[in-house]
Amino acid sequence: MRFRGRKGIGQRAVAVAALVGALAVTSACGGGSSAPAADDSATSGAITWWGWTPELGVGEKYIEAFNKAFPDIKVTYKQVATADYDSAIRPALASTVGPDVFNMAPGGGIGSVQAYGDFAVDIKPAAEKTLGADWESKLISLGPQGLTDKNGVLKALPVGSTFAGTLWVNPDIFAKYDQKVPTTLDEWINTCKAFQAGGQVCFEQGAGDNGFNQDLIHSIADSIKPGVWADAAEGKAKWTDPTIVEAFTIYRDMFDNGIMQPGALGMQQYPDVNNDFISGKAAMVLMGTWYMQYSTVDGATAAVNASGVAGAKPFPIVAAKFPDMTGAGNPAPLFGDADFGVAVSAKSKYPQAAETFVTWLTTSEAAQQIVANALNDTPSLASISPKWDDIKFVDPNQQQPVLAELIQRSNAVTDPRLSNINTATGQALGVAIQAVATKSETPEAALETLASTVAGS
Repeated sequence: MRFRGRKGIGQRAVAVAALVGALAVTSACGGGSSAPAADDSATSGAITWWGWTPELGVGEKYIEAFNKAFPDIKVTYKQVATADYDSAIRPALASTVGPDVFNMAPGGGIGSVQAYGDFAVDIKPAAEKTLGADWESKLISLGPQGLTDKNGVLKALPVGSTFAGTLWVNPDIFAKYDQKVPTTLDEWINTCKAFQAGGQVCFEQGAGDNGFNQDLIHSIADSIKPGVWADAAEGKAKWTDPTIVEAFTIYRDMFDNGIMQPGALGMQQYPDVNNDFISGKAAMVLMGTWYMQYSTVDGATAAVNASGVAGAKPFPIVAAKFPDMTGAGNPAPLFGDADFGVAVSAKSKYPQAAETFVTWLTTSEAAQQIVANALNDTPSLASISPKWDDIKFVDPNQQQPVLAELIQRSNAVTDPRLSNINTATGQALGVAIQAVATKSETPEAALETLASTVAGS
């Protein structure tokens, strides 16, 4: 999982390994011409699409809707497990039998534009042709930004975006213990004390998962002084800035003040924390907008069944703003990127058909409405929002107004979550976070090391 909520996908690793081996042989043998097929056109052809997301059922919905508009373009979707994506996609793209369309992500992690941008065509002309010269104004700005390579070339168009910096709560637990969702650090500590006095798990964090730890510390830093974290990621501020030192200090103290659960360092956000929260064991977690999908009856039911906890029942999860951690009064932070983008392979045999599919999925109202109503990503097309009457919530009165406000806030976000963190910085952050969490280093010392590492990379 490239930490977002890209949960592990149960594909057969053996089959993937065999496919990778076959593609590697093809690539080593030289492959042959990558010229377009004779029957390629903008309205006909046969293309393959590889990605770690969406789920197969959602992918099939996209294709079914696409074929209503373009019945003569056959699309075959192959979902590859997140953990296997890099090992599968690289030899596939280097061969002449790889996918025509493939997923890419912002930043430097799995499937990133940094790693695979060279295998994709410049998709900006297609965006201009579809949406007009002002195409950028019609899309959520953070999406294309994170899918543009170091040379300023747009390599993929975003299907949707996700945003972090949000608590999710179980209102049934809060009602049982007569507690309110905390809005300050002191309230958070006292709320956890009240829950723990009754034997109830308060907040859970997979502190063994540095990606989600980064989300937590980023949220704390933005609560202290918005924008400093993003500035540090982009080299405009130092990682030793007092705001970031204070954020790391607050994070360390959460292991001692009762907020962080016992054994947090031995847990991962997925599946450990996710399963505990979805099954009703924990009152709060830090997740992002991808959690909106579990507010629906279908999404909540599927998630509870997948948690593997016998007797667990769906409950109305509700988003809550991140607390004010120092009394600075800053607005609750949100930061995000494209969840994933779709790119046209430079070796596609059907580049025109592939371009048609990519632009339809990312810029058409029909496709983007499917994205919006799934409540997994917020749609990239700025004019589209969920059709609330078509969505069946567990408790619409508690959930729908909160989600509408959350989506509205996300549309105004300017700070990236992943796209400004390169691989080297992400790794150095992980080292610093673990050093502080285990108290092997002070926040000041860990951040000095982080700053030195980043400067030398």
